[in-house]
Amino acid sequence: MFTELNSILNTSLDTITQGEFILISDRQSDASFLIHHFLTFYLKARCRVCFLGLVQSFNHYHAVSQRLGVSLLQAKEKGQLVFLEGLSESLSVLSPRETNTGSHQGRGGEAMDFLRDPAVGLKSLYEFVRSSLSSSEGSDGAGEWGPPVLLVDDISVLLSLGVSVGAVLDFSHYCRATVCSQLKGNVVMLTRCDGEEEEDDGDDEGSERLLKGLTHQCSLTLHVQGLPTGYCRDIHGQVEVCWWRRRQCEGKYTQKKLFQYKVHDKGASFFAPGTSSAVL
Repeated sequence: MFTELNSILNTSLDTITQGEFILISDRQSDASFLIHHFLTFYLKARCRVCFLGLVQSFNHYHAVSQRLGVSLLQAKEKGQLVFLEGLSESLSVLSPRETNTGSHQGRGGEAMDFLRDPAVGLKSLYEFVRSSLSSSEGSDGAGEWGPPVLLVDDISVLLSLGVSVGAVLDFSHYCRATVCSQLKGNVVMLTRCDGEEEEDDGDDEGSERLLKGLTHQCSLTLHVQGLPTGYCRDIHGQVEVCWWRRRQCEGKYTQKKLFQYKVHDKGASFFAPGTSSAVL
């Protein structure tokens, strides 16, 4: 959890805004450090978290979270965290004979059923999210948890698995309706665009359309990109923060701020452009 980022977003462990859809995106940079921030932030705030980890193993997220003062193992044991490990569950779907069967693996495998036929859409993955955050059965102390939270790292991976942009946007729409509107919780999704911003063809076309569609749905965006001037040892990049308000079906941001950042071993620091101690 990054204290400086909480100040920028005007939030704290005691004052969580409910019903938010937060979109994290990056271009020629790596915004995964923000996923770790929100994961540890919501767990420390005692929220019930469903985490779809589609690009890394549970051990990776656990190791990083430990450096930020949170144990994902303990959160899972208490029933506070439901984790879908996309890598292993994909293997259980594609090569069932090579994996062990079990109730949890079976449930995760069902969520990844779209791998057998991407054309069927992401209904099973949505049902996994809905049941994980709606039901409190078998969770010790579940009545004490705060608002439910869905985290996805990263949703653009679904495009490379054969899922259409429309199906991914439908999935995010239903998740927002269920988690944000019905359950009064929050959604945090990471998506990636590897090409230049002006490019709109080739392999990046799908990711660009996905970014635009998700931006239209969200209430807050954090866009991470490299420095325009190139590599700098003391400044790792910049993040553009936009607060969105919807009027007459058109996306309009009411506030927009730009910060530079540096990632540390146990956190990250944020500062206004040109105010880093390295350049003063």
